[in-house]
Amino acid sequence: MNFIDLIKDSVLKEFSSNLDMIGILLSLVTAFLIALFIVYIYRRTYNGVVYSKSFTLLLLLLAMITSLVIRTITSNLALSLGMVGALSIVRYRTAIKDPIDTGFIFWAIMAGVMAGVGYYLIAIVASISLGILYLIICSFEFKKVAQFLLIIKYEYSSNELVQSALKQLPKHKLRNKTLYGNTIELTFDIEIKDKEEGVVDHLKNIKGVETVNLISYHNDFGL
Repeated sequence: MNFIDLIKDSVLKEFSSNLDMIGILLSLVTAFLIALFIVYIYRRTYNGVVYSKSFTLLLLLLAMITSLVIRTITSNLALSLGMVGALSIVRYRTAIKDPIDTGFIFWAIMAGVMAGVGYYLIAIVASISLGILYLIICSFEFKKVAQFLLIIKYEYSSNELVQSALKQLPKHKLRNKTLYGNTIELTFDIEIKDKEEGVVDHLKNIKGVETVNLISYHNDFGL
């Protein structure tokens, strides 16, 4: 047997000739259970107002589909090469609003891959450990800081009083300034701790201030 035959035999040994139905179902169930745990961690640590139900369903489907794909391509060398080529030409254009969502997507894919190759115990233990560590990291945020848009509309004659009051506010940055005749409108990015939105109430008591609006937003996407 020459060197090429040795390489061929070593590669072919990595692929089983038949698909085991019990193994497929076991991989599918394992991926589903791990995906449920991932969804639980996602909902538990979500910082927005309303989480996307479609994204949680995506995590479930992604883990199960990945496990089936991995299970299938490990059964046949030609099929694996063809599927890799087919997947390489697919382009996905869905925008991910929160960068942390990307981590959960990779987590679901990892769970599907490990379940697909048959590392069931490792997949479960690794996912549980990762989820616990992530919960511990999130628990260090004793007082959450939220980002808001602060919009103040007032008369030009009250500019000095307003500027003096703004110095007492938490961390803020001017985003926009608009003049309407004798009226000024200022828009700020401001960081306010959880349940402390009342720190801007004193602005309304300034003479000449018409409106004070506090709008919550998350990563440049309004909520």
